[in-house]
Amino acid sequence: MKHPKTILSVLLASAAAVCLIVAGVFVFRQKQDDSRSQEALDELRASAEALKSTENPESSEPSAENSESVPEPAPNTPTPSPEPAATPEPTPVPVENPYRDSFLANGDMAAWLQIPGTPVDYPVMWTPEDEEYYLLRGFDGKSNNNGCLILDTDSCLDPLTTNLIIHGHNMNSGAMFGTLTDYEDADFFEEHKSMVLYTKELQRNYEVIAVFRSQVYKKTDQVFKFYKFFQADTQEEFDDFYQNIKALSIYDTGVTAEFGDHFLTLSTCVYHVDRGRFVVVAKETESGDRYLPVEEAKTEQ
Repeated sequence: MKHPKTILSVLLASAAAVCLIVAGVFVFRQKQDDSRSQEALDELRASAEALKSTENPESSEPSAENSESVPEPAPNTPTPSPEPAATPEPTPVPVENPYRDSFLANGDMAAWLQIPGTPVDYPVMWTPEDEEYYLLRGFDGKSNNNGCLILDTDSCLDPLTTNLIIHGHNMNSGAMFGTLTDYEDADFFEEHKSMVLYTKELQRNYEVIAVFRSQVYKKTDQVFKFYKFFQADTQEEFDDFYQNIKALSIYDTGVTAEFGDHFLTLSTCVYHVDRGRFVVVAKETESGDRYLPVEEAKTEQ
């Protein structure tokens, strides 16, 4: 009677050992993938930071010490009233795109997303023919469980849709959108209100307007579905989106919006309900630099 039990014990121990070995190999490969991906992204980030630093020269306006003195008018001499002169609006001068190397390295990159002061500093991929192509692939196209940040196929940068939705994995390591849920803390929001999206054409700046938990609902559910909103062509369409995100928001950000504004929505998986999502919505504020065509900027080197 003991012999079959011994065999069973050996089989179970062997199976457990095999599982441990497989798990170990998986973890090892994942770390290798993470390391390789991190090194590649760090190179792209360094390239971008180097270009940013060259595009921010010190102001050339004369200081008070170096400015020429203007003689004061003689006593009792009437000062002529200056004639008003129309001041033309300065035309922005395009500069080199700090992420040109990244755009040239992979044509699927739609933009680069950065949330200053957080680990979110990644390329955003857009593959309309297959939205999930980078779900488990890195920027280099190789297998990687972290995947990439993905711009929803129904979002568009040119022409710009009212709302851009970016999806990303909620990784335990903190990679991708693994730290996005930090926005549940109002103090964290106060310190990280700003987001920047670097596109091929220009820098787009955003400010967080709403933070909430939601989920992917059934098609038949008659509820607000944040992931279905991309374009507001009417006041009514805008109001439906705006009023719902404000009502769902965990706290009042104090940021308001009106019809005609544009938005950036970040979405990641959470597990408070089946198919749960954690959502951060930001409103576009002023635009930043405009960029030279990527190919032109590259050939001028």
